[in-house]
Amino acid sequence: MPLYLVSSPAAAAKLAAGPRARASPRRGRQTFFPARHCHQSRRASLSSSAERAAGRAMAAVEAGASTAPEASLSATGVKQALISLSDKTDLANLGNGLQRLGFSIISTGGTASSLEAAGVNVTKVEEITHFPEMLDGRVKTLHPSIHGGILARRDQKHHLEALNKHGIGTFDVVVVNLYPFYDKVTSGAITFEDGIENIDIGGPTLIRAAAKNHKDVLVVVDHKDYPALLEYLDGKQDDQDFRRMLAWKAFQHVASYDSAVSEWLWKQSNKGDTFPPSFTVPLSLKSTLRYGENPHQKAAFYGDKSLSLVNAGGIATAIQHHGKEMSYNNYLDADAAWNCVSEFESPTCVVVKHTNPCGVASRQDILEAYRLAVKADPVSAFGGIVAFNTTIDEDLAREIREFRSPTDGEARMFYEIVVARGYTEKGLEVLKGKSKTLRILEAQQSGKGMLSLRQVNGGWLAQESDDLTPEDITFTKMSERAPEGSELSDARFAWLCVKHVKSNAIVIAKNNCMLGMGSGQPNRLESLRIAFLKAGEEAKGAALASDAFFPFAWNDAVEEACRSGIAVIAEPGGSIRDQDAVDCCDKYGVSLLFTGVRHFRH
Repeated sequence: MPLYLVSSPAAAAKLAAGPRARASPRRGRQTFFPARHCHQSRRASLSSSAERAAGRAMAAVEAGASTAPEASLSATGVKQALISLSDKTDLANLGNGLQRLGFSIISTGGTASSLEAAGVNVTKVEEITHFPEMLDGRVKTLHPSIHGGILARRDQKHHLEALNKHGIGTFDVVVVNLYPFYDKVTSGAITFEDGIENIDIGGPTLIRAAAKNHKDVLVVVDHKDYPALLEYLDGKQDDQDFRRMLAWKAFQHVASYDSAVSEWLWKQSNKGDTFPPSFTVPLSLKSTLRYGENPHQKAAFYGDKSLSLVNAGGIATAIQHHGKEMSYNNYLDADAAWNCVSEFESPTCVVVKHTNPCGVASRQDILEAYRLAVKADPVSAFGGIVAFNTTIDEDLAREIREFRSPTDGEARMFYEIVVARGYTEKGLEVLKGKSKTLRILEAQQSGKGMLSLRQVNGGWLAQESDDLTPEDITFTKMSERAPEGSELSDARFAWLCVKHVKSNAIVIAKNNCMLGMGSGQPNRLESLRIAFLKAGEEAKGAALASDAFFPFAWNDAVEEACRSGIAVIAEPGGSIRDQDAVDCCDKYGVSLLFTGVRHFRH
């Protein structure tokens, strides 16, 4: 979760870039001693000043005095920082800043080389452990001389005695980030062996150790936190809340990293199983929202960093070009509109209100599609979300800006959001002129094959995304009469629309245009009546799609649809009353198609 603890970057930069007021710590001032040396030789090689410093620290513990690391020295009398980075952004500023504050810097490999190039005095880890990097770099810092200095509690006499006994000094700051595993495995084709080699071991171990001992060790995993770290150290503060926040961020950083590794390994070894026995969803805070569904509810928006969602498109990764900040309900409505319009291959406009599409139209002329989509339910469209699966040019932008409500021909249509695949430069300029508050989003087409998650109290429901299209199913003729002319095409269009309407759902459509829809009613008959109310006389000769089967036929929804002039009905079938529905349609000369696919949406 990207939370940056920046208090004064200017102050931190001053620390890093100012004149050298203090002599830099000499590299030769070693903190650790050869692992091969016996206990006596280690003790003998400690300088008298180091022994005095360690003795003072232990005396302070015995006396019950504070041992805040900003006010104390390591067992050798030197404040020490361990730095090991894959991402070396702002490393020079950090190194120079720490050195200016009197820290001796211990580092590894490429990080040490970069620090030296920036004029920072560095002691390499192998000079401390007296053990070279080995196993192609797999083992660098996994050594008691490193982890003992991180994990030792300064308020425990026996911890300090153990360090003194073995010639190990303490670390006050640990700055580490990890191998770019996420970037590697999402950058394209990568071998399994290469993926394994990009799993960091030493880094997470250092981070977890420092975070556990955060009372004595400051741990930093994000370069955006360097300024706050330097300012904190310069002020010789002892703010435990600051330390705890850095520790939380460190553990979260490792947890997100491990979730990516786990997800990748599961897919490598269980390619046929959609649902792992357990998994972690790595969420990253993108913004806090003004409120939730209602003003009395606090809310926030998180991005999902799962590997499966890389390049998946959708509203979560949309670019906002203009308008007020997005609200909780804006995200829900925009997501519904974008998911619906992304289903269509032809140029299409979708209008959504409260997550339900109230207008859908496909035309080669996208301006005409827009007018027809609004016309389907202009009252609901007012204040809704308009989505296009095309690029918005100047002509379409002007039409959106100036279009008058079909209800009175005077009031300009008002929208909360316009979302499209792209905008021409002039189109964006014109659309921005409609309203200062109009949210203008640019989104990539939503991906398929995603895992859909939904929360219930105490748990989550997981299912495959509903990616079926009319081309994936068979519309089986059940009635005597077969669809004629464009009736089958109308049924397919209505079926694709009803997939995105909240159950119980009915859609009436003709000529690639939604004429009316009924949604969210406890019984299907009421949804049907609402759809006919909106469609009016245009329902004659149209197609009707239902998201689930009709439980009854005579004196119910099927007969009411037939008597209202519907030409073709598309429904899943599968009811014990299927034959009643067939008989009813045959009586009125209506074509009945069974799809075998149900589309509940809650």
